[in-house]
Amino acid sequence: MTALDYLVLIGTMVGIAVYGVWKTRGRRSLADYLKGDKATGWGTIGLSVMATQASAITFLSTPGQAYEKGVGFVQIYFGLPLALVIISVVFLPIYRRLNVFTAYEYLGKRFDAKTRVLGAVLFLLQRGLAAGITIYAPAIVLAKVLNWPLNLTIVGSGVLVILYTASGGNDAVNLTQKWQMGVIFVGMIAAFVVLMLRMPEGLGLGDMLSVAGTMGKLEAVDFSFDPNNRYTLWSGILGGLFLSLSYFGTDQSQVQRYLSGGSLRQSRLGLMFNAVMKIPMQFFILLLGALVFVLFQFDRPPLFFNEPVWQAEVQGEHGAELRRLEQEFNAVHAEKEARVRAWLEAKASGDGALEAAARAEMLASHERSQQIRQRAIEIIKTGPTRAKSSDADYVFITFILNYLPHGLIGLLIAVIFAAGLSSTSSELSALGSTTTVDLYRHLFRKNADERHYVRASRGFTVLWGAVALGFALVVRLVENLIEAVNILGSLFYGVVLGIFLLAFFFKRVGGTAVFFGALIAEVLVIVGYFTIPLGFLWYNPVGCFLCIAISLLIEIVFRPGNSSREAARA
Repeated sequence: MTALDYLVLIGTMVGIAVYGVWKTRGRRSLADYLKGDKATGWGTIGLSVMATQASAITFLSTPGQAYEKGVGFVQIYFGLPLALVIISVVFLPIYRRLNVFTAYEYLGKRFDAKTRVLGAVLFLLQRGLAAGITIYAPAIVLAKVLNWPLNLTIVGSGVLVILYTASGGNDAVNLTQKWQMGVIFVGMIAAFVVLMLRMPEGLGLGDMLSVAGTMGKLEAVDFSFDPNNRYTLWSGILGGLFLSLSYFGTDQSQVQRYLSGGSLRQSRLGLMFNAVMKIPMQFFILLLGALVFVLFQFDRPPLFFNEPVWQAEVQGEHGAELRRLEQEFNAVHAEKEARVRAWLEAKASGDGALEAAARAEMLASHERSQQIRQRAIEIIKTGPTRAKSSDADYVFITFILNYLPHGLIGLLIAVIFAAGLSSTSSELSALGSTTTVDLYRHLFRKNADERHYVRASRGFTVLWGAVALGFALVVRLVENLIEAVNILGSLFYGVVLGIFLLAFFFKRVGGTAVFFGALIAEVLVIVGYFTIPLGFLWYNPVGCFLCIAISLLIEIVFRPGNSSREAARA
């Protein structure tokens, strides 16, 4: 990176952060700090909701996911539009009518204190760990750009976002996310344009998509009914529906975003904006990864994209073997490049037999290069770094640093940091507010003044930031960051959604039945994940149905006729 890149990066990030803190100075009441001024328009809500989900992981790990496995990951979002419609019709009016700070306050009003605390604790556990992953992602970028130790960049990035979130509250998050998403959109379009320009002369978009499709990178929809497949049309529609219902409808990091709307209509429009835009945005990001894959069919990629780990490994006991594999990989890649070009020429000639033969040779070369790469990865896993994660999370940042012009490099790095700041700040803000409202104020200090609760919320934000930092320091053990976030959510979200659906639609079920039903269901989901070969998306509907069924069974067996009185007391 040059001085121009650093100027663009620092200017963009500092400018957005200072703007958010300055615009929200003087907020002293708990309502102002946690909800904002309650006059946020639908555009800001829509962008804030989108930015909360679109973390740095989205722009680092998602292109890497497409590079390695294709664009099929988009299926996870197929249930999202319907989920947001349901939330707009059912969840949102209830939250606004009761004027709650958090979604879990509603559980206390509908059930009892222990069920409210259980819902809050499940959220805090899941989101506290997920925040660690979202801190880790931008630290990857900083470590690679500045050549700093990864642990140092994790701590530095984490401290920055903690201070920024604690100082500004919810309104600072909302205001800055609007501008951060603007930077993100510009950066993604710029990356697409650069990809087009860096392709070999004469290679059009149609040819690029043909190469990606022939090598299995554009299989967006899997119609199979195999429950072991992580991403299928059916798991995306059903599992994705339940995942999105729970994430957008019960996760405080999202609920806090749309509760700041100036009216019910503004909040609904903000959610509908995401219902329309989310799938196209995610597909576009995946497409960038597929196009980077195409680019690296003509330009030789590194054998292993995580450069610091690679350099450490080649100095170790397996260094000679890795160097030999690198030479073999380079030779096979040169052969593959020639065969890709030959296939494109055969395809353009219209000779079906020639095209089929050229395609077979191209795919054979690709398979050989993948085998060499996989062998290198297996060696690295046993080397001195003990690297457990794949290098897919480093694919897009490698493209940015090596192919973008100066100035745009700074902008794309700013995009990744903007996404990291926006998502992590939303998570930490929600963790702080939930701990303050649902645990601290509810259980320990019920009658303190507003300033005390604002200070407490800031303190809990810092505390959860420290927890997230601790998890970020070990999160490199996961295989793929974007999958890790969704797997973690799927283990909790189904049960939490079941609690809320019981509250909304089963009026004769009491808090005690729901409390123990949810606990049992959560244990079963976690045990099932480690013992049953099932795609993780299915644990969202499974957890939801288990929670509902077990709670109803407990209510019928142990509390006949008493649930309505308990609900009235709550």
